[in-house]
Amino acid sequence: MNRFGITIEPKHIPPLDKDFIPLLLFNRAFLARAKKPVSIAVERANGQMASCNTFIHGTPDMAEADCYYINRLVKTILWMKGGFKIYVSGDEGVYEYLKTAYSARGEQEFDWDYMANVFEHPFEVVLVDKVPEAKDSPKAMGGHLKGCRIGFDAGGSDRKVSAVVDGETVYSEEVVWFPKINSDPDYHYEGIVAALKSAAEHMPRVDAVGVSSAGVFINDRTMSASLFIQVPKELYDAKVKDIYIRAIKDTFGDIPYSVINDGDVSALAGAMSLEDNSVLGIAMGTSEAVGYVDEKGRITGWLNELAFVPVDAQPDAMRDEWSGDIGCGVKYFSQDGVIKLAPRAGIQLDENASPAEKLKVVQKLMEEGSEAAAKVYESIGVYLGHTLAYYHDLYGCRHVLLLGRVMSGKGGDLILSTAQKVLEEEYPDVASKLKAELPDEKFRRVGQSMAAASLPELK
Repeated sequence: MNRFGITIEPKHIPPLDKDFIPLLLFNRAFLARAKKPVSIAVERANGQMASCNTFIHGTPDMAEADCYYINRLVKTILWMKGGFKIYVSGDEGVYEYLKTAYSARGEQEFDWDYMANVFEHPFEVVLVDKVPEAKDSPKAMGGHLKGCRIGFDAGGSDRKVSAVVDGETVYSEEVVWFPKINSDPDYHYEGIVAALKSAAEHMPRVDAVGVSSAGVFINDRTMSASLFIQVPKELYDAKVKDIYIRAIKDTFGDIPYSVINDGDVSALAGAMSLEDNSVLGIAMGTSEAVGYVDEKGRITGWLNELAFVPVDAQPDAMRDEWSGDIGCGVKYFSQDGVIKLAPRAGIQLDENASPAEKLKVVQKLMEEGSEAAAKVYESIGVYLGHTLAYYHDLYGCRHVLLLGRVMSGKGGDLILSTAQKVLEEEYPDVASKLKAELPDEKFRRVGQSMAAASLPELK
């Protein structure tokens, strides 16, 4: 394989995607001959900073390769950690390229606009003599079991709530709701309050509330979330950004609370069930939802939106309809990945069926022993093996917990075994440090809402 004059030779290729170029292998091959130092830093909320030192070729014949490498690197940092200001040192050409790419009508206009809205700050690219040093502010969250606690988990099709007393779940309920089709934020608010009150009825008092929800949260505020996708912007700013904070304070007054991304809560539940830290949780369902608990069992406050982190360097990779970019995780590690590959295996899917229904067709074929369906899951397993090595490069995690409907049944087992084979044969240095696994019964007992309840520390 050759891309921008860079030769990549993976040992394992997805049977249904022969042109797949693992981004990690592209990066390694690119850096093997790159000698000109360049530094990039990205500023996030509260003065936090992501920073890295790397290299480019810096020659006219490799200018296109240099721009591509830097583009994918910066996009990875932005969606892994978040940020609104890019600092560049070492090469004025890189600065000029990024300034053009991350602008109105630039090739990364979506990222430019999205990050500016999430961080409530104009997006900037600046040239400096020396980039700022990395700075993180991880928080020790979760694992707090004492007291009377409520854990609330807001999903796209149902909401779950648990009443937890000294680590024991005394009540839980699951209620169907329709947050993604309602434009009135009072619908969401009333649903949240109803769940909180329902759990409170089963305890003598409420000491703390933890919330797990899809979306991007900064300082417990809902900066972006698909649950509120129909809410108009003016109402979003007024009634959604502080919706969980308002619901908790209006119902219980001034008590400890925490609101974090559901991916991080999944990783926390994994850490609690594994009784170990350094856990990356990946849920493959409607999208690719990811969370991370660091070496010390802390939540980092990073975005961890790996659905929009590039994983494939091939020029004809599938395009994501939302961001408009190609080769990103959402089209490889979600039901979209299955739907993309099924026709290549000769599996005909009803165009009028929902994505979930299409996934069920492939799952049923897999359970029946279909070789075509097995090729689909084997291909995803190859994708995953290469990408887990990349994620380990980014996070340094010891555990990866694989969740979501795509990982269920025989298909999930084949994905995992194939990914492990790719890791062992292509990345033995990573395979010895990283354990990928499916959730066990202990994880299911911990549960999402139970883990959410453990988030706040009592005053």
